[in-house]
Amino acid sequence: MCATDRPRVVSIVGPTASGKTGLGIAIARALAERGERAEIVNADAYQMYRGMDIGTAKPSPEELAAVPHHLIDIVDPDDAMSVARFQTLARDCIADLQSRGIRPILVGGSGLYARAAIDDISFPGTDPDVRAQLEHRAETEGPGILFEELRAKDPVAASRMDPRNPRRTIRALEVIAITGRPYSASLPRYRYVIPSVQIGLDLPREELDRRIDLRTARMREDGFVDEVRRLRPRLGATASRALGYQQVIDALDGLWSENEAFADIAQKTKRLARKQMGWFGRDPRIHWLRAQNPDLVSNAMAVVDHADAGDYDAIDAQADAYTQHHLGDIAA
Repeated sequence: MCATDRPRVVSIVGPTASGKTGLGIAIARALAERGERAEIVNADAYQMYRGMDIGTAKPSPEELAAVPHHLIDIVDPDDAMSVARFQTLARDCIADLQSRGIRPILVGGSGLYARAAIDDISFPGTDPDVRAQLEHRAETEGPGILFEELRAKDPVAASRMDPRNPRRTIRALEVIAITGRPYSASLPRYRYVIPSVQIGLDLPREELDRRIDLRTARMREDGFVDEVRRLRPRLGATASRALGYQQVIDALDGLWSENEAFADIAQKTKRLARKQMGWFGRDPRIHWLRAQNPDLVSNAMAVVDHADAGDYDAIDAQADAYTQHHLGDIAA
């Protein structure tokens, strides 16, 4: 058991359609056979929206019944879920489960959300007045002047940014103005604030593409068009960004055919899966397992057991030196 005498959070990550939900349920059942309770905490950004079931590949009623799930169907589609809001909800949920002797299993392909729950990440707020002033200066003085100001105030942040990207420069200067601290101090680090172990699911590209094609076809068969038609009047700015919903809306508006819409969904989902693998691939703490391995569950349990025994603590400590530099693109 870890040093806190609480079960480590098991975080299951990987690209869409890789089988994360199934592995989470299998691990929870394997732990139950040992007499240990475990429950799943959702870390998928869009599965938190009520009614967005088919398009987000939400766990089926049978899967939800197999193991208790948390943070699914907690906001309406016209509400806005942010990663900062999720961080508070997830950490409160994890703390509650652990206080009752239940191991949390975090499951989701939204990389920043999965890390926000367990990692040393802060999300400084925004100030519309400060941002408006900076945007006005960028227009009148030019982005180069702002970048030189950032270089003077936070050379570490400036060294990791493209001076031709004024959006990130403005965000960095906004955070400095609001917090009084360097922007680089708010960038996420590969350091757990909650003892955890991460398991990543890896698949050959051809197999992943095949699964995405099957999932997209199943979405259509299961009534995704009707789901979008029903939810469309209630889709807020954030929820409507879920992949697939805008494509179907455009088909409903006659901008292209259903066939074209679903072909585009499949193509963009494959592109998303590549980005997810790139995101997760930068984290040196993730223990990658082959999703198609018939011994997947037993291998995953071995990873959990080694983590509980502290066998990976040295590896996790080495990862403290690495900083993830991509938060600025997301937070800006």
